[in-house]
Amino acid sequence: MPGGLARARRDADRPRRGLRGQAGKGAIIVDANTNNVLYSQSADVLRSPASLTKIMTLYVLFAYMRAGRFTPDTKLKVSKHAASQAPTKLYLKPGSTISVKDCIKALVTKSANDAAAVVAENVGGTEENFARIMTQTAHNLGMKRTTYRNASGLPNNEQLTTARDQAILAMHIMRDYPEYYTVFETKYFDYKGRKYRNHNRLLFSYKGTTGIKTGYTRASGFNLTAAVERDDKHLIGVVLGGQTSSLRNAAMVSLLDKHWSKASSSKRKPTSFIASLLGAPTPPPPSRKPIFSVASAAVPVATRTPAPAPAVQQAAADPVVAQPAVAQPAAQRPFVQASLSPTRLSAPSPAAADRMGSYHVQVGSYASPADAQNRLGMVRQRAPKLLEGHLPFTATFYMDDKEWYRARFAGFSKDDARSTCEALKRMRLDCIALAAE
Repeated sequence: MPGGLARARRDADRPRRGLRGQAGKGAIIVDANTNNVLYSQSADVLRSPASLTKIMTLYVLFAYMRAGRFTPDTKLKVSKHAASQAPTKLYLKPGSTISVKDCIKALVTKSANDAAAVVAENVGGTEENFARIMTQTAHNLGMKRTTYRNASGLPNNEQLTTARDQAILAMHIMRDYPEYYTVFETKYFDYKGRKYRNHNRLLFSYKGTTGIKTGYTRASGFNLTAAVERDDKHLIGVVLGGQTSSLRNAAMVSLLDKHWSKASSSKRKPTSFIASLLGAPTPPPPSRKPIFSVASAAVPVATRTPAPAPAVQQAAADPVVAQPAVAQPAAQRPFVQASLSPTRLSAPSPAAADRMGSYHVQVGSYASPADAQNRLGMVRQRAPKLLEGHLPFTATFYMDDKEWYRARFAGFSKDDARSTCEALKRMRLDCIALAAE
């Protein structure tokens, strides 16, 4: 672990002048160019995210949009459940529709809870299922302490996060979806004759602010994630638990001002993406039993491509448990299948095993499940027609006492797997065709 991050973790709960007497109960400042933590106070203490939740709601929606499932003009249906959400809201009517682009701007500016529920139900079938996708995506991104139970951030005792996790999310949504991130700069939103002003006052008063989101409930206090760019420097700040919105904003400005001098104007290579934020990886479980999981289509189709480990040919001693059921990794929370189609999540049927096919196409092996699933998303984006109908999944194996994650597509015959792999190679996408174990 880098020395700076190690010191930050040791001092995570030590009182700091930056927030004493001001607003927050948890904070972090990150240099987005180098990924170094410049400041932290109680950055790993669990807190309610409130409407910072909507950043993840949008992150998942952006993944579906890039995959072509939704466009900005797609009309989303408003259910009774969505319309019944507590304020703040647009007061949408049951049975009406609202476009994706209006939902996005309503979340960013008005922080509309009914619009958040509309997104959740149209993407995940139910808000509960969508929250499972959110939680899985969070864990895949390295947000190890975050759990979502709804798409809006309305009070729920089980919906928890940390300042560090929110900084990770902010960096991901900027880097994974740059084509959509600019919506967080929206200052005003016009909808049905009314104009809504963005709750993030830093957009109006603090030079270089590009977003991203505020949040408040009685349980959470006043929360803020902010991103600021000046010249070639770029800082991400998170303040959780402010006493008032003014004190929270003042705390954020004070922390950003204090750390501009420490910020770097040169960027790291993509291969070191948020490594210092994540810290040392969690050791793999002692069991050598292979783990099988369905890859989440809501995981980011990242603009960056992690450098894969060399493709490893399967050995007889390295079987994959080809179970269609969602994995239950030892000593970890279960993975949840996250389908791209807006249907309910359900237990796989016995016929699902047929989808695995007799041959697989492997597109890389990675040291983390997030990188493996990012690879699957990127390859699927590059060759959507070629891979249509083929189930993406990850499978673990051990090499030199280290756990690795294979990124694969299933459901091929021998000839189809070979021809698909050749087509991918012509697109300069490395792959190998392998018999299913």
